[in-house]
Amino acid sequence: MLVIGEVRDGEFRNVSFEALAAATTIAAGGEVVGAVIGNDASSLGKKMIAYGADRALTIENEQLKSYTPEGYAQAMYQVIQQENPDGIILGHTAIGRDLAPKLAARIGSGLVSDAVAIELAGDEVLFTRPIYSGKAFEKTVVKDGLIFATIRPNNIPALEKDEGRSGEVRALAVEVKDLQTVIKEVVKNTVSGVDLSEASIIIAGGRGMKGSENFQLLYDLAEVLGAAVGASRGACDADYCDYAMQIGQTGKVVTPDLYIAVGISGAIQHVAGMSSSKVIVAINKDPEAEIFQIADYGIVGDLFEVIPKLTEELKKVFV
Repeated sequence: MLVIGEVRDGEFRNVSFEALAAATTIAAGGEVVGAVIGNDASSLGKKMIAYGADRALTIENEQLKSYTPEGYAQAMYQVIQQENPDGIILGHTAIGRDLAPKLAARIGSGLVSDAVAIELAGDEVLFTRPIYSGKAFEKTVVKDGLIFATIRPNNIPALEKDEGRSGEVRALAVEVKDLQTVIKEVVKNTVSGVDLSEASIIIAGGRGMKGSENFQLLYDLAEVLGAAVGASRGACDADYCDYAMQIGQTGKVVTPDLYIAVGISGAIQHVAGMSSSKVIVAINKDPEAEIFQIADYGIVGDLFEVIPKLTEELKKVFV
């Protein structure tokens, strides 16, 4: 099994370790090989071994400093040709969603995207993935050819890190040529704090926040809980916050352990992005709000009264 790791700002995204765990399950005792592109790739390779890889391949190339689908696809295609794996796993992230179909088309393989669970059924690998915006789930089995899949973050637990594990870390030279797109500069326009797609706790605000300045209430609560702050599309459209915070069918799809929806009505487009959260708490002054239909716990009340009180009470526990 080949696992393609994803690096952001010099560090692995957690989903890379979850992909290693998934590959270990599928390999069932077979070899798991990690592959990573990035600066200081040697130390990154060692980290993949600590999280379950038997050996690691590292790729450093001046033309691969920033992600481009062409450059990464060329590099990983060469890795796949050399390794000839029985399967490939990577995270269902913005990069994974872009890169995986391109690689699958190039190698003539099928692709199981956005898997949330993996199990072995005899000699077959059974993937569970959401369909119809999370309203239903389907079971998918790869009957023939390469097992190629992307996994949704925060669904398959990573293995415990073991610094005592050893394995070969080998640098691999790849040829990257004829790129149609060259990244000259990266200007970041993302929210600070915990990454939404990998956060275990998310507090999201909707139109009920009534203004960008009121999102500070959510940031105060998030600081206490170590949470990420997100938003509905309605809040983003109203210029209460940046679109980088948007959760929903046209935004980020998240699966935290705890999701607190504040002033969010529960439109189907938003629910599609967060309905798989393990525990959902809704805070809304309208007792008929649709968000209460999917919430595990609900608080009917004015968010401008509830959130400050909740923050103060939680400070007594966590601070």
